[in-house]
Parts: sequence; structure tokens; C-alpha cells
Amino acid sequence: MIDSPTSPGTGPGTDSGTDLNARYGKPARSRRPLVIGGLGVLALTALVWLVWVAWIQSNPAVTSQLQGFEIVSPTSAKATIKVERSKSEEASCRVQAKAADFSIVGEVTVTVPADSARHQTLPVTLTTQRAATSVVLVGCTTPTQHRPR
Repeated sequence: MIDSPTSPGTGPGTDSGTDLNARYGKPARSRRPLVIGGLGVLALTALVWLVWVAWIQSNPAVTSQLQGFEIVSPTSAKATIKVERSKSEEASCRVQAKAADFSIVGEVTVTVPADSARHQTLPVTLTTQRAATSVVLVGCTTPTQHRPR
């Protein structure tokens, strides 16, 4: 027998979805909304962390800059550094003298007291083991900022 369009179960008033549910069971509940929600929370957390890190890195407690240097003798060098602090915290600034082969021949750490001016230009004198060719400012740190800047 050939099925015609008016055969039982195929005509206009029957619900084939109900027949399939009865035969194979109800489809499992989709996890898609849960996955999308979880990814949304993860993306929001990552964005908040990124903004926080960018804010912290763009507003350091202390910054420093080497203004200039002079090699005075084979055992001495002078430098001028500019130190700017956003808070009244004690800062430690490290300056190095280097030889022609890039080895460190002298080093000094200058302490900027917490009660001094926030914007300063400081002279630094370094004693060297042998002739220096350059002076490098490694950077300044504070108790709350461990990375030299």
C-alpha cells in the first residue's frame, strides 16, 4: 500500500514532534545559555583585571629620569637625576657606572626621604673601580612599588 497525503499520522492536524518525543524521548536541555553566561562572566572579569592593571601601571608611586652625566676621572663619575613621586614615600634610586665593555664599575643607591619635595633634581657622585664610559639610571623604587621606574 502506498502512503497518500491523507494517511493517518501525516495529515494536517497531526503533530509529528509529539510522535518523535514519544518514540525517542524528550531532547536534553541545552547547555548553551549556561556556557554563554559563563563566558560572559569570564570576559567581564578579564576586562576588569586589564583596566585595573593598566591604571596601576600608568600611575606609579615614583618615576625617575637621568638628566645627564660626566666622567670626572678614571675613578669617579657624576650624574644628575630627576625624581618625581606621587606620594610622600621614601624612594631608593639606583645609579650605575659602566665601562666600555658594559661591565658595572660603580654603583650607588640614593635615598630620597619621604618628607622631602615630591619633584627633585639630585646630583649623584659615583666612585668607580676603573674608568667608566657611561652612567645608567636603573630606576627608583618605593616600599609599595618594587619595579624600578
